[in-house]
Amino acid sequence: MENIYKVIIAEDEERILNNIVKKINQANMGFKVVGQAQTGKQALLLVEELGPDVVFTDIKMPVMDGLELLENLYFSYPYIKTVIISGYAEFEYAQRAIIYNVKNYLLKPIEMEELLKTLNRLKILIDTERRILKEKFLISEALHETKDIVYIIREYIKEHYTEEINFNFIAESVHYSSSYLTRIFTQHIGVSPSKYLIDLRINRAKYLLKNHKELSIKQVSEAIGYPDQSYFSRLFKRIVGKSPVEYREDL
Repeated sequence: MENIYKVIIAEDEERILNNIVKKINQANMGFKVVGQAQTGKQALLLVEELGPDVVFTDIKMPVMDGLELLENLYFSYPYIKTVIISGYAEFEYAQRAIIYNVKNYLLKPIEMEELLKTLNRLKILIDTERRILKEKFLISEALHETKDIVYIIREYIKEHYTEEINFNFIAESVHYSSSYLTRIFTQHIGVSPSKYLIDLRINRAKYLLKNHKELSIKQVSEAIGYPDQSYFSRLFKRIVGKSPVEYREDL
């Protein structure tokens, strides 16, 4: 069966949005546009609902712009591949997007040749990740009970919590949908896989802040899988009630 790559496009100009959808369909490379949004906020809701492989996003959008959307995707859905589509050629946008691991920067109007090159690159990246994960995460056919699979997934997260973990790929490897995986994981463990991952990272951060005071906040952030210190600090404060600096000072 041919691989399918789910795509969400965020673009506030409807004519341009429809044109991009048309060109992706014309490419005939297995990429399927499953969602369209005209604000970053709408796109984020679609990401949560549809679990895409790729998000194409404009920079200038109302409510939540493309860079804010990219930041949210980078930290909450790091396995999703992202591409900027913009009429703004200023280098500052591309430079700011680099830290969010954007795979390409396409200028409007999008040339079909450039789009094909981008889709081909995305296809190679996604196929490679799927193959590697399936090889790493091979579950015995003898395991029929969902609780056994859930516990193996939990062990996998524990071993790889400082890395990017693609829950969509994990779900595929055990022949589940992402929503079903989340549901059964929550039933057996008490929290969703993504919440379990965040809790592991924050608990590790607490340990490092307490026992390794020679490490800077940035070093602690990087050690647990968050290269952006400011995001880590905001997340830590939201969960713990104190910033990393305050937490360390209060010990």
